Amino acid sequence: MTPAKYVTALFLAAGIFFAGYMANRQNDPAVSLASVGQAEKYICPMHPQYTSDHSGTCPICGMSLVSDADSASTRSDVPGTVRINAHKQQLTGVRTEAVRHAATTHLIRVPGRITVDESRLYRIVAAADGWVLKMGDNSAGTAVKRHELLATYYTPTMMVTQQNLLYALGRTNQMQKTNVTLSIQRTSLPLNLETAIDGIRNLGMDDIQIQELQRTREYSSEIQIHSPVKGYVISRSISPEQHFDKGSELYSIADIKHIWVMTDIFEKDRAFLNPGTMASVYYQGHEFHARMSDTLPQFDPETRTLKTRFELDNPDEILLPDMFVDVEFQVEKPATITVPADAVIDSGLRKTVYVERENGVFEPKPVKTGWRLGDRVQITDGLAQGERIVVSGNFLIDSESRMRFTDNAGPSSQEEGKKVKDLVCGMDVDPKSPNTYKTQYKGKTYYFCAEMCKKSFDSNPEKYIQDSKAAQDMHGAMHGSE
Repeated sequence: MTPAKYVTALFLAAGIFFAGYMANRQNDPAVSLASVGQAEKYICPMHPQYTSDHSGTCPICGMSLVSDADSASTRSDVPGTVRINAHKQQLTGVRTEAVRHAATTHLIRVPGRITVDESRLYRIVAAADGWVLKMGDNSAGTAVKRHELLATYYTPTMMVTQQNLLYALGRTNQMQKTNVTLSIQRTSLPLNLETAIDGIRNLGMDDIQIQELQRTREYSSEIQIHSPVKGYVISRSISPEQHFDKGSELYSIADIKHIWVMTDIFEKDRAFLNPGTMASVYYQGHEFHARMSDTLPQFDPETRTLKTRFELDNPDEILLPDMFVDVEFQVEKPATITVPADAVIDSGLRKTVYVERENGVFEPKPVKTGWRLGDRVQITDGLAQGERIVVSGNFLIDSESRMRFTDNAGPSSQEEGKKVKDLVCGMDVDPKSPNTYKTQYKGKTYYFCAEMCKKSFDSNPEKYIQDSKAAQDMHGAMHGSE
């Protein structure tokens, strides 16, 4: 080949090479960007650790793989943390709100029952054996007036006792008309009269009838029973011509101008029962103002409630014993951190709240709770004011978080009940032993036989993880060759 042809061929080859190089420079970025835009990763919803570059089914559980863009969960370094995209949040009803530090006020509304004020309940008891002679129309529930005649009865010794009284009255009048009397008689006469009055009072005769007897000086063939107060007959235990024994209760009459309202308060609300608390009592459009009694509530072990008493005035006697009413009173608690009760998931062993660390990322956080008031519960430890927590849809997040934690928990969950290897010294340790040390790294829990091993791992975890993986690979290779 002549030199001229050689130079021509050389220039032609160089031109072809340069043209191809420039074409590649223009096309490579376009191809690269297209490939990035078109490359799609598919993830198993139940086992997010399995990924694929094409659609299909998960070899672990057989579920259909979903696009990473539509997946509800992605990996996180915090155990149990899940990522929920906006579309999935809307479908599952996930809702969040900020933790607040404020005073809490709640209206407690409970049913109540009207009862008699025991200090205004009058029980008429038979002072002697006797027989009922006459009775008025005053069965249980009847309104009676003060000093109203209720019934009369006969007792065998009443005539002799009246005779002693009339004799004492006569002697007293005679001595008052006589100027010359012995001093001993003048001293004993009042005593004899008082003794005679006490004798007839002990048979059940009240002051009204005794005064009438002193005025008329005539024997009475019956002892009268008068109402001691204006009120309602709560009970009547006698009927005409009935014989009764000494000490038997004949009537029970109550003054209902001041009454009690008995309510059942749940045991969990005991901390809110403060004597003197004012309440509103409602009955068929009427409103009354009541005060919680200073008397301690009585606990009912069968219903697990506290029998709490409210006291109120009933001047118009609208409320009657055994009526049912509604009782409302306000409960106020000082400023503290509270959350909706539905935000706390109680597994029995621990209580968990899901905190939104960033948009769509939810992290489980253990908390300690205090009192519960209505639909809010106090958080004594675990949350700070302003943190956003899940208040709706958290059970769905919790179930997915548990699956994520189970898949990523490492030896502690995959080998529960078995011994695991200390990655530092190689010893087998029991994860459940109280003498075992543990630490977490990238969402996995590792166990150690001693604190020294734990400290060594914490200082360089990647080294011990890689060494352990290399040892496992070598062990597998050796067994494979055999």
